[in-house]
Amino acid sequence: MNGILLRLAAPLMSFGEHAAFRYRDTIGFPTRSALIGMFAAADGRSREEALAPDPATGAIPYTDLVLTIRIDRPGHRHTDYHTTGGGRPHKQGLRTSSGNYRSQKQSTHVSHRIYLADAVFTAAVCGPDPLLEHLTDRLEQPAFALYLGRRACIPDEPLLLRGPHPDPVNELLTRVPLSLPTPPDPEQATVPVDFIWEAPPAHLPAANSHRELADVPVDFTPTQRFHRTRKVWRTTEHLPATLYADRPPIRALTAYIQQDTP
Repeated sequence: MNGILLRLAAPLMSFGEHAAFRYRDTIGFPTRSALIGMFAAADGRSREEALAPDPATGAIPYTDLVLTIRIDRPGHRHTDYHTTGGGRPHKQGLRTSSGNYRSQKQSTHVSHRIYLADAVFTAAVCGPDPLLEHLTDRLEQPAFALYLGRRACIPDEPLLLRGPHPDPVNELLTRVPLSLPTPPDPEQATVPVDFIWEAPPAHLPAANSHRELADVPVDFTPTQRFHRTRKVWRTTEHLPATLYADRPPIRALTAYIQQDTP
């Protein structure tokens, strides 16, 4: 299956797994919901219409996409102690769910928001050619601003590494520059890198365990958000140490992007 290659990097990013109310967590890699939300934003779809069926075919967009995530640099977790509403006069602060104003003693709403700092992921997004070509065009000229999980998490450039390619997963394993936390030792021939798969790869033993994530979006409407579960498999692959891209990686990434340009 053909696919496109994306580099997902930013000073901060966040991909909620059980995020709600005062505690907003993050999982350690981009979720399906976050990526599909980004594609819908690039396409100019509102939250209410993000997953609306195509009027011409009746197909629900993005369901045919298959994602493979390479964890180049896992980053580290950063907690933002966040407050809203504090210090304002009564009847100018936050409201309760019933519509009344909070009392002066309870006017400050405190939340803890967890981010991944200095993380880098590379994703192979596989699917039907017409959809991939459409996504390539929209990601290069997005209708709405793109972000990685939360609006403040703007992705670094370059985001799109390659348009439709016949073997994007092999590109992840053998060719796409690798942003590691530290340079490999000169004697190293390979480096261990974790991958997240939506289907068990051929080399994965049948008995190897998987985990379930509730990150398949069914509805992005703010008051009706709903997700289904999917299985993911995690493996450690030994990639060529020569893929390492020294910081800043822009030269290695540019060379990779331009390698087939006439």
